[in-house]
Amino acid sequence: MTIGRVEPGGRFVPLRLPRLRSNAAAMLVGVAAITGLRLLWLALQPADLFPDEAQYWVWSQQLALGYYSKPPLVAWLIALTTGLFGDSEFAVRLSAPLLHAGAAIFVYATGARLFDRRAGFWSALAYASLPGVSVSAFIISTDAALLLFWAAALYAFVRARENGGWGWWVAVGLAAGLGLLAKYAMFYWILSALGLVLLFSADRRHLRPLLAALGLALLIYLPNFWWNWSNGFVSYLHTRDNAALNGSLFHPEALLEFFGAQFGVFGPLLFAGLILMTATPRSFAEPRRRLLAAFALPTLAMMLVVSFLSRAHANWAAPTYVSATVLVVAWVLQHGWRRVISFSIALHLVTIALLFTGRETLAAFGIELPAQYDALRRLRGWRALGSEAGAALAAHPHLTLLADDREVLAALIYYIRPHPMDAVKWQVTARIQDQWDLSNGLSKRLGGSFLLVSEHELIDEMRPSFAVIDRLQSIVIPLGPGAAHTYTLYIARDFKGYPPGR
Repeated sequence: MTIGRVEPGGRFVPLRLPRLRSNAAAMLVGVAAITGLRLLWLALQPADLFPDEAQYWVWSQQLALGYYSKPPLVAWLIALTTGLFGDSEFAVRLSAPLLHAGAAIFVYATGARLFDRRAGFWSALAYASLPGVSVSAFIISTDAALLLFWAAALYAFVRARENGGWGWWVAVGLAAGLGLLAKYAMFYWILSALGLVLLFSADRRHLRPLLAALGLALLIYLPNFWWNWSNGFVSYLHTRDNAALNGSLFHPEALLEFFGAQFGVFGPLLFAGLILMTATPRSFAEPRRRLLAAFALPTLAMMLVVSFLSRAHANWAAPTYVSATVLVVAWVLQHGWRRVISFSIALHLVTIALLFTGRETLAAFGIELPAQYDALRRLRGWRALGSEAGAALAAHPHLTLLADDREVLAALIYYIRPHPMDAVKWQVTARIQDQWDLSNGLSKRLGGSFLLVSEHELIDEMRPSFAVIDRLQSIVIPLGPGAAHTYTLYIARDFKGYPPGR
C-alpha cells in the first residue's frame, strides 16, 4: 500500500517520507527514543521516592546556596520541575533523564569533533544506554547534572583548543562552574584539564586561557563556598568523612568489589575494552585519544585507590565514562568491531528493562519475586509508611513529627499529606551528620510534644529528654515475599532538651 495524496485533476502523488541522512539526526532520534521510554517508565512505574530523593525534595522547598552534603543545584532543579508539574514522583525525577539526554548530545559532539560523525553517533547511543546512566536517569541525584556539565565542559575544551577562541574558553568556565554547583566531583575535571596542559608540551600554550576559564568557574561556584564558610565548611567535611580515610586502611576486598561493579556501571564489553586499551599504552599515543584518556583514567584510578584504602561507591567513577565512551567506541570502530557496540547497547537496554520491570512482569503471570531479588526493593514501602504514620499524626494534630533516622524523616515529610515541614529529627550525637542536625530544629522545641516514628529504638537514650514516652503502635511494612520493615510509633511529651555532655 502506497501513501500519498490526490492533486486536482486526479493525479496521485506518492508521499516521500523523510530519511535520516545524517548521523546527527539519527543520534537525536535514538537519544529521544531512549529518553521517551525512560519518561514513560517514570510516569507509569509504582516505585516510591528513595529517601535521598525525598530529602532533595525537602531541600527544594527551602532553597539555599548549599546544603549539608551537597551543592545546591539538585534542589534548584527539583524546585523548577515541581514548580511546573506538581510534587509527584514523576515531577521530582523529571530532570534526570533530560539531563542525561543532554549529556549524550555533548558526547556525540565530542566524538564527531575528535573523530567523525559515525563515532559520535555510536558514542552517543552507547552513553545513553550505559547501565549506570540508565539507573541515574530513573532517580534524581547529583550525578545527572554533573555528567551533563562534565560532557559540556569537555566539548567546549575540545573546541577551545582548536582555535583558541575566547568564546569556547568562556563556555568551559560556565560548564565547569555549573558542574561544581552540581557535585564537588567536578573538581576531578579541573584536575584532569590542568594535568593535560601541564604535562604535555603541545598543550601548555592553553594554560593561560584555561586558568582564566577556571577562574570564571570558581566565580560561579563562589556562592556555595560562601555558604560553606558561613556553616563551618560542613559540606567539605562531609565529603572528607564520606571517603572514610581516617579508619583502618587497605581493603583489597573493597577494591575488588568496586572494580567488579564498574563492569555493571560501564557495561561488561565496554569496560573490558577500556581495560584492554589501558593495558596497551600505545593506544593513547594519538593526541585526541590522550585527551580523552586524561578525562577518564585519572578519575578511575583515584577511585580505585580510595576503594582500596577505605571504600568507594560504584557511581563515584561515573564521570570517567563520559570521555571513556568516546575513547572505547572510536577504538572499537577503528578495529571494525561495530557489532560489539550494537550488541553492547542492546545488552544494556534489555538488562535494565528486565531489572526495572521484572517484578511487575512476573506478577502479571502470578509469580511473586522474592524481595531480595527485587532491584527496586529500596524504593518500596515508603508511601505505605507515610500513609500509616500520617493517619496517626492526623489523629494527634497537636503533635509534631519526630524521627530517629534521616532517611525515614525525609520519606515521611514527602509522603505524609499535608507535608509536615516542621518535622524534626533526633540528633544522635552532638556532631552534625545531616541537614536536620545542621538546622537543629529539635533543640528549639523545648516543652513540645511529638509523634516519634522510631526505626532504631533509641528509647532508653531518649527518655531523659522527655517527661514521658508512651508506646502507641507498631507499623509493619511488607517489602515483598520474605521481607518487611518494622517501625514503632511513640508519643513523646514535654521535650526538656538534649542531656548535657552527650
